Amino acid sequence: MTRFGIPGYRPEWLEGRTALTAAHGRRLAALAGRVLAHVWLLWDLDDGTWFADAPVLLDFGSERVAVDHQKFGDLCITWNVIDPAAPVDYPDFRLAWRPEPLPGLAELRGRGLKAVEFLEWWPPERPAAAPWGTVDVGFDLSPGWLTVFNALDENGIRHEPPGPEWRRFKVDG
Repeated sequence: MTRFGIPGYRPEWLEGRTALTAAHGRRLAALAGRVLAHVWLLWDLDDGTWFADAPVLLDFGSERVAVDHQKFGDLCITWNVIDPAAPVDYPDFRLAWRPEPLPGLAELRGRGLKAVEFLEWWPPERPAAAPWGTVDVGFDLSPGWLTVFNALDENGIRHEPPGPEWRRFKVDG
């Protein structure tokens, strides 16, 4: 079974930075130096809005990485599975992939990736040892930035680097 009618997309959900680093750290770190060709989002053709439940697809030419959040702490990262040219067949919605359909995304196209970071929200009032659960993925495209974050059972996008309330972990494999 595919998710949201995306051909070939069968997510394997992981939780926590340690599991994500073990499964994807080396490959994410190897993206450094590559140029971002496109950020693809699944678009609801009837509403003219981003279908934020579906993965965010970052196209680095020979590598396409999809980032997808669900529930509170589940994160799936897949590699070279999603073809944005392939039709999406989801009975509840008319969906299609669109490159850079939201403000701020087009400015990232053509930028070189400096690093990937896993991000954990850690406000000052939070105890140092308290587990939180959500892990977001930040892409340093200096001077640009893209974070794909858990927007509580869907994906969200931010364009500014994380502030002091975030713990940042550079992915180095």
